[in-house]
Amino acid sequence: MTEESSRTQSEQAPANPAAGEGGQGFTREQVDALFINAAREGDADLLARFLEAGMNPNQRAEKGYTPLILAAYNGHKDAVRVLLDRGADANLQDEKGATALAGVAFKGDVALARLLLDAGAEVDVPNAVGRTPLMFAVMFGRDDVARVLLAAGANVLLRDGEGLNALDLAQRQGNSTLLQDLKKAVGISA
Repeated sequence: MTEESSRTQSEQAPANPAAGEGGQGFTREQVDALFINAAREGDADLLARFLEAGMNPNQRAEKGYTPLILAAYNGHKDAVRVLLDRGADANLQDEKGATALAGVAFKGDVALARLLLDAGAEVDVPNAVGRTPLMFAVMFGRDDVARVLLAAGANVLLRDGEGLNALDLAQRQGNSTLLQDLKKAVGISA
């Protein structure tokens, strides 16, 4: 048995869908980089081809980013859908504890927030400093995303590493409209 044939299938680089049959000339690292870049750039068709060739939809890149985290953060709805449809875990966290939902909350993408929630993204996953997607939405004035997260059951009273909750953050931002919505969600009258 040759060294190549004794490696398990998961150790062998799948054929590069962009290079045609066999993928000759590409190292595993190059194939991985092309796959991650397809997610970052939102090339849904190429992502689908990589996944059909056996790439792991939950593969980790630099800083623990997954293809889903990269596609979602960069606003690529079709790529996110391809990844979710092929088994990407919506709740994986990067090295700082951020999920794909936290990234779209920060960016303010309502459609992607809904897509991730519909795919099973947990609404209150905190990052390494205790900040939840709702906190990011509040901190960066993403009121529409904050309302989507509230409708999905986000906990307004969770506290981050500084002891602040979403109410505190809305007040700190001077966002009286969102502050009222947050208070209403927890039954606090204005």
